Amino acid sequence: MKLHTLTGALALAGLLSACSMAPTYETPAAPVAANWTVSAGTPTASTDATGVAPVQWQAFFGNAPLREVIALTLEHNRDLRAAALNVQAYQALYRIQKADSAPTIGAQVAASRQRTPADVAQAPDAVTASTYTGGVGLVSYELDLFGRVQSLNEQALQQYLAMDSTHKATQLSLVAAVASAWLTWQADQQMLDVVSRTLAANHQALELIVAQVDHGIATDLQRHQAQAAVDSARAQLAQLTRAVAQDLNALQTLVGTELPAHVRDAALPAQDWQLADVPVGLPAQVLAQRPDILAAEQQLKAANAHIGAARAAFFPSISLTASAGAASTELSGLFKGGAGAWSFAPQINIPLFAGGRLQASLDYATLQKDVRVAQYEKAIQTAFQEVADGLAARTTYVDQREASQRLVKTSSQYLELAQLRYDAGVDAYLTVIDAQRSLRGGGGGAVKTGLGEGGGRGWVVKALGGGVVGQAPGGKPF
Repeated sequence: MKLHTLTGALALAGLLSACSMAPTYETPAAPVAANWTVSAGTPTASTDATGVAPVQWQAFFGNAPLREVIALTLEHNRDLRAAALNVQAYQALYRIQKADSAPTIGAQVAASRQRTPADVAQAPDAVTASTYTGGVGLVSYELDLFGRVQSLNEQALQQYLAMDSTHKATQLSLVAAVASAWLTWQADQQMLDVVSRTLAANHQALELIVAQVDHGIATDLQRHQAQAAVDSARAQLAQLTRAVAQDLNALQTLVGTELPAHVRDAALPAQDWQLADVPVGLPAQVLAQRPDILAAEQQLKAANAHIGAARAAFFPSISLTASAGAASTELSGLFKGGAGAWSFAPQINIPLFAGGRLQASLDYATLQKDVRVAQYEKAIQTAFQEVADGLAARTTYVDQREASQRLVKTSSQYLELAQLRYDAGVDAYLTVIDAQRSLRGGGGGAVKTGLGEGGGRGWVVKALGGGVVGQAPGGKPF
């Protein structure tokens, strides 16, 4: 067989391949309402199906230090780095599987020398023979008549795409997690400032009461009450100091590197956290843009392709092995005329009995697809709930924030009046302590409300898809 004949055989093999036995893929219907709207803080379905682009996290976080922290996280976080490497690994697996679609052609030069005893060779003396061969060969190429290899290629491709989407989902989750950790750190710093000022005021009051006790104006009971207020504030101060340090440690672990000094010193009041709002009445179609939902559907497509490969295994498979070159008993003879040699060895494998293995493989592939359908639907339902919860919370957080601000103002007035009445001898010092406790609680509540509102909005951006943070590090799998 000459080389052009071998080439023609490969072209014919390509024409015979291509049929697929995978089921026609159809995206399952989303098991959620078409849209969200918010009325009195409760999301309900809407008939408006207008498409809306996902919220971009870069535009959502207006706080410059927070944006810098997020950028550092995307560069240094180890979980994200592992996810990126997994994308590259699945890219390599896809390229390996895709290589089965093309024939493997190799060049080979071989030599052998063999001695045959005289009685075996039926000759007077032992026979020693040498053989030299050289040529180009086709190594066991399968004709994909029923699409088995094609289905396996599609399965590997969809698994690669699913890993790419998982990588992007990890990015979005990190953006939301870093924003939450940052806000928690900021909130605890503000609480620490509130308690520090309370401790200073309580300590000043204690010194005054101790002086009054020495002059017989105040009683030991009032002194003990003032001391208890100082000790309570000091204990809370130690607790919050520890919390702030631990918050910073947790944030830096999440980021993957130490925060720059100017970022660590960027303490901002709650009103300057600059977390943008998200639009109301978003269509549920935006869920289809979430990377985790894309990953679930791509895994479903991979399972669908696996069924095609399992079905094709029931049918005959044909593999080709061929070579063309030269053979001679002498090495120099490989290059002489008349030394041409070729071989062609097609093989057909017809499955007759496999003990139920093929049917079990098909049943398994079908069940795996059913599992992926359930996981895809669950991913959509979870995403819908996350967005609905976030949108439902927005109105209540506004009311809660306004109430907390009124409480702080009222508690400040209460403390001022209680101090005046104590100084005038009208009320006991216990009233002043109660007013201080009320103000401290109101201030802490306002900070926590701001934390909850900002963090909630951050997770809504993640729930809505948050925009694509970056491209898959491996690029195209081809």
